[in-house]
Amino acid sequence: MSQGTGGSGSRLLLLTGLLLALGLSPTSSIHVYTHREVHGTVGSHVTLSCSFWSSEWISEDISITWHFQAEGSRDSISIFHYAKGQPYIDDVGSFKERMEWVGNPRRKDGSIVIHNLDYTDNGTFTCDVKNPPDIVGKSSQVTLYVFEKVPTRYGVVLGSIIGGALLLVAVVVALVYLIRYCWLRRQVALQRRLSSMEKGKLQRSAKDASKRSRQAPVLYAMLDHSRSTKAASEKKAKGAPGDSRKDKK
Repeated sequence: MSQGTGGSGSRLLLLTGLLLALGLSPTSSIHVYTHREVHGTVGSHVTLSCSFWSSEWISEDISITWHFQAEGSRDSISIFHYAKGQPYIDDVGSFKERMEWVGNPRRKDGSIVIHNLDYTDNGTFTCDVKNPPDIVGKSSQVTLYVFEKVPTRYGVVLGSIIGGALLLVAVVVALVYLIRYCWLRRQVALQRRLSSMEKGKLQRSAKDASKRSRQAPVLYAMLDHSRSTKAASEKKAKGAPGDSRKDKK
């Protein structure tokens, strides 16, 4: 068992030496996250959110630093620093008495709030976090845009357009189905009406045929009667001259 432990220890040392030889640190890197951009209006306040992830327990030596680079400037200045459990806000620059610490390192939150925004606050803010021994990592930047009135975001406009288009398509589809339903219902009603008319015609023709079949014997009887009457009258007419001659004798 000791040989196995010694072998694994040797492999760990070899891996560490290889990382150092390649210029890499054996410690895990810390990851910092902010929004890409934030919008605000003159005189209002805005929250600059900053969160981070570290593989290490939150150390007492954790530090959080915010830098600001004004729009059009190449210089970056430190405006906030958190160290040894205490926040230190810039008391000289333009953010004096306008910045508020709202973060909580135990919750991996390094956010700040800027009050009473002005056009001079336009620029890039950088959040940097160190959690010894986890100090390797990249800071994150957020750009602040201050307007007289917050413009409508492109995503909101695009979402409204897509929503309106989908609503229009839904209305068209519903209208097509409604028209088709009404047409089918009308076709069914028309077919029923035609079938009832055909049925009525058949019933009338059947009645007429039965009437004709009933009238035929009567007609034949009348014809026979007329024929017999005619024959009798003819016989009577022929026998009348003989009778007259007998009477003369």
